Amino acid sequence: MASLFSKLAALLCDGTTGTGDYGDNDPVYPNTQTIEEAIQKSEDKFSTYWPRNIIILFGPPGSGKGTVAPNIEELLSTPQLSTGDMLRAAVAQKTEVGLKAQEVMKAGGLVSDEIVVGIIRDRIREDDCKLGFILDGFPRTLEQAQALDKVLAGEGDRVTKVVALTVPDEVLEERICGRWIHKSTGRSYHVKFAPPKSMAMDDSGKPTPESMKDDETGEALMQRPDDTSEALVKRLEGYHKETVPILEHYQPEGVVKKVNANVKPTLVWEEVRNALKR
Repeated sequence: MASLFSKLAALLCDGTTGTGDYGDNDPVYPNTQTIEEAIQKSEDKFSTYWPRNIIILFGPPGSGKGTVAPNIEELLSTPQLSTGDMLRAAVAQKTEVGLKAQEVMKAGGLVSDEIVVGIIRDRIREDDCKLGFILDGFPRTLEQAQALDKVLAGEGDRVTKVVALTVPDEVLEERICGRWIHKSTGRSYHVKFAPPKSMAMDDSGKPTPESMKDDETGEALMQRPDDTSEALVKRLEGYHKETVPILEHYQPEGVVKKVNANVKPTLVWEEVRNALKR
């Protein structure tokens, strides 16, 4: 999007001469503003006369959402907003809703939907959200989706696209339960896609834990507690239970796009790009 505005600005600021309305060689595009001013003018016009790109991104653990979201950010020049980051920022900035959230957390309570929605309302009014934003991790319930709709309506906006990455649960189990990490550096390995050099298999074809060592340091690798089959089953049950009602809520609006994320990353991104088109 930024490159588009830059091209428009170049045209606006180009002092190229041509035959004007009066048959002389007056500049067709007089150089009366700086490139920065032209870019700002283009952005202001776009944000005024076109609906903002307000995107909700869904995807179960292991679906590649962490790869897709930054690509959407770059494509549309819109920030990815996570509730955790927004909550921490609101507390640090001591905003009204941030102070309310801090009080609840100090008391050991859970931050209410009302406070979270208030934090989102404040955040999307910031300048970098002028052209839109991507919500990742919110809404998680139908009630949160309805509260979000109400806030957006108050701003004259609505959700313009809901992108749901889909992968069969059995594939997710292979992706997630095969992950091992080096704790101190965060280096990641996978028993099938990127195994450590030291990996050895037992008689059942599974890697022996003692053989899982970091390629560079030789130190032991570990699996996250959430990366076990038992934990994944619960996580996926929760995800499907939460997500289906939200997709059904937005389906009548014609904004829901399901993307097959069980293909090569380049093909996933191609499908996501097509899903984002108006």
